[in-house]
Amino acid sequence: MNIGLVLSGGGIRGAAHIGVLKALEEDGVYPTHISGSSAGAIVGSLCAYGYNWEDILKFFKSIQLLSISKYAINKPGFIDAEKFYTEFKYYLKEDDFSVLKKKLFITATDILKGKVKIFDKGELIKPVLASAAFPGLFAPVKVKNSYYIDGGALDNFPVESLRQKCDVIIGVYVNGFDVLTISELKHSHNVVERAFRLKSVREDEKKFGECDLMIYPSELNKFGTFDKKNIDQIFNIGYNATKRALSNFDLNILKTPVDLSQ
Repeated sequence: MNIGLVLSGGGIRGAAHIGVLKALEEDGVYPTHISGSSAGAIVGSLCAYGYNWEDILKFFKSIQLLSISKYAINKPGFIDAEKFYTEFKYYLKEDDFSVLKKKLFITATDILKGKVKIFDKGELIKPVLASAAFPGLFAPVKVKNSYYIDGGALDNFPVESLRQKCDVIIGVYVNGFDVLTISELKHSHNVVERAFRLKSVREDEKKFGECDLMIYPSELNKFGTFDKKNIDQIFNIGYNATKRALSNFDLNILKTPVDLSQ
């Protein structure tokens, strides 16, 4: 049986994906295929490479998003996503999809052609960086002959990549929202982030029914996209939400022999 895991974007809220991996591992559930966008692409790539949840959480905590050394120069953005290549290369030492232990599909947005691009072969790190390049903050990432930004711009919950390949699909969504008061939108970037989130959620909700098991912890809604100080709390929310979801699911369905030939 092939088990698919769909990991949405959501910035630092993507640390909840790591808690999901821990909970799945404890219950003996090991995905064979992963599809990820933005933060989900980062977690998915590290998991597919072979890292356990502890190593991935350590990586999430180590990344300094707003370091002055990462500022973009002569590029349309404040931060140059490609300057994170070294940090990723330390973990993803062989920069190629072919070395991964799980099938991986990374979603990014071709900013020039206005199309979704799904990467599943060739170089690995740049597509991951592109998928996580939040528009307006990170400059587009060049991959071969085009430029890419956050996969969430057009597809923040890429279930389509797994639909024909997996017998069971587990969806994890970390990009929800709560009702706000106007006083909570203190800065222009808060408004931009909010608008981006609203659009994504309304489009993504239509695809939740395509998942056999859906994990969507509403407790994450209060955290901002770049709210790094609460990583441990976010991780625990993902873990606890998954344990609750698994307690109401027939785990025997997820423990039949797997087929990696697809």
